[in-house]
Amino acid sequence: MIDFTRARDRMVVSHLSRRGIKYPDVLEAMRLVPREAFVDPGFEEFAYEDSALSIGHGQTISQPYIVALMTERAEVEPGDTVLEIGTGSGYAAAVLSRIAAHVYTIERHAGLAETAQRRFADLGYRNIDVRIGDGTRGWPEAGPFDAILVAAGGPAVPHALKEQLDLGGHLVIPVGPPEEQRLVRITRVNATTFEEQDLGGVRFVPLVGEEGWAEERTAPRGSSRLRPPPTLSEMIADAAEPLPDFDDPAFGRLFDRFAKQRLVLLGEASHGTSEFYRARAAITRRLIEAHGFTIVAVEADWPDAAAIDRYVRHRSPAARPQAPFQRFPTWMWRNREIMEFTEWLRAHNERRRDADRAGFYGLDIYNMRSSIAAVLEYLDKVDPEAAAVARERYGCLTPWQNEPSTYGRAALNAGFRKCEEAVVRQCRELLERQLEAGREAGDDLLDAAQNARLVASAERYYRIMYYSGAESWNMRDTHMFETLRHVLNARGPDAKAVVWAHNSHIGDARHTDMGTARDELNIGQLCRENFPRETALIGFGTHGGHVAAASDWGGEMEVKPIRPSIEDSYERLFHNAQVERFLLDFSRDHMLREKLLTPRLERFIGVIYRPETERLSHYAYASLPRQFDAFVWFDETAPVTPLGPEHIEPGVPETFPFGL
Repeated sequence: MIDFTRARDRMVVSHLSRRGIKYPDVLEAMRLVPREAFVDPGFEEFAYEDSALSIGHGQTISQPYIVALMTERAEVEPGDTVLEIGTGSGYAAAVLSRIAAHVYTIERHAGLAETAQRRFADLGYRNIDVRIGDGTRGWPEAGPFDAILVAAGGPAVPHALKEQLDLGGHLVIPVGPPEEQRLVRITRVNATTFEEQDLGGVRFVPLVGEEGWAEERTAPRGSSRLRPPPTLSEMIADAAEPLPDFDDPAFGRLFDRFAKQRLVLLGEASHGTSEFYRARAAITRRLIEAHGFTIVAVEADWPDAAAIDRYVRHRSPAARPQAPFQRFPTWMWRNREIMEFTEWLRAHNERRRDADRAGFYGLDIYNMRSSIAAVLEYLDKVDPEAAAVARERYGCLTPWQNEPSTYGRAALNAGFRKCEEAVVRQCRELLERQLEAGREAGDDLLDAAQNARLVASAERYYRIMYYSGAESWNMRDTHMFETLRHVLNARGPDAKAVVWAHNSHIGDARHTDMGTARDELNIGQLCRENFPRETALIGFGTHGGHVAAASDWGGEMEVKPIRPSIEDSYERLFHNAQVERFLLDFSRDHMLREKLLTPRLERFIGVIYRPETERLSHYAYASLPRQFDAFVWFDETAPVTPLGPEHIEPGVPETFPFGL
């Protein structure tokens, strides 16, 4: 059962206070009004997400932040008389009624107006009057108004509304084309003078009426001859740099502008899209060949990536080699696209001396079993006595190696604290051994030390994962960042790295719902904070096509159609630009960057994809130009090709890492 009171408090803190809403009356009103009473049945659990929800008739209930922002900017105070245009669900009018003396609200859809009236009556809100009609005409007999708030975007500010504003009163309204608007505050100075203030970019449903848009939403009444300003999608099309074929050297050269950075992080909007892998491979080849990058660090488990690293750097195989990437989701790294890149990397390294060869490293935390095996294998070889001690220390983890996610429940037992102490002690001793040996100790000690770090981190990760929440996510991404820094240190002060990970990991979390609503950080944020002016974050996206994904964790891989991007998303803006594939560098067009700053929906598909609940499962708000330095777009995409026996070429040596 959802604790809605707690959810409201969390909304006020995370979505409002942290984003700059300060008026105590506004914050208290948002705490008092039960938003779950204003959404359609079945959507109550999403009532306190900072997102708009459909309410029928092509209308939406505004996201809480926008309601609070407009109320605060209108400077609504106790005792005021307020007019609202666009009743919708009634939520904004209810919030206003907890501050103002009386609220008048107009809705052109009779069904919505009647439903809102019933909600007000059920909640005992007696200071709200509802009218069905054209909101652009206002409610002159009830005026003048201390504040007027318009919840729909018009081509201009309706004259009737300005005339019904009291002296010193504020009118807050979105103005602009249907695709996007600017939120404007009009203040009445005297009988004929009005001051105007731009509050930033927004996106509302159209304001339909005599002084608004025609029902068809084609042009404002009486102004059809005016040439409209370029839409945001048209501005994107003008700024887009079209991408050539992946095999064209010009593809990689387009990314030379980021080569001066020490860290280049390349994202993906899903874990199963071929174009994302092939693009990252092309960019990485260029950075390695032309700009001296020697680290490819990926969102994969260290011991699995180590098998690839041994292959591409022509190192001797492990004593008991195992094919990597056998754990779900196997297709994420065990695919034809990765095989082709590793073959290129092996051929490239063959022509280089050992110190200059580019390595392939895993950053992730999951494969505890293989990491324990790698530590013991190393110690068996160099110090059998230490190996015996390590086996005893890791003994408490043995029952959980195959299904470590169950460890969190077991760790509630106080006896398991000894397990934490043991694995941390083992990690510390191997790290001390590495520090004493210095960089000359070689890759085997680096590998063993990192595996020990992974086991220590994984023990804590699976323990706190039992409670869920931000801590487990933050611990995982912090481990990935620390692993990256560990590899950079091991490769020397001039080492430069390319990172491959999901957009949710490499886009700066501070400018997404992850950071603003859930207190989560990620590797992109940590790189910017720890390597300022040395980090480039590049996101990837798509509109439609097909993707390799599962329906549930541990499920079979399926090739699923990607639903077309939704209307209020960045992806729909890019799709409407009608450029098939392009690079958008946010530093090259400051006006466009400014217009894209306002948070919009962004799509995130992981190894799980559930199209039937896509809006709620796979979209979150983000400010794209703050989240990334650049964005790579493929309008239509295809799934990765999972690697099976039919893809292994005859005569491939047994050392080949993908051998089956």
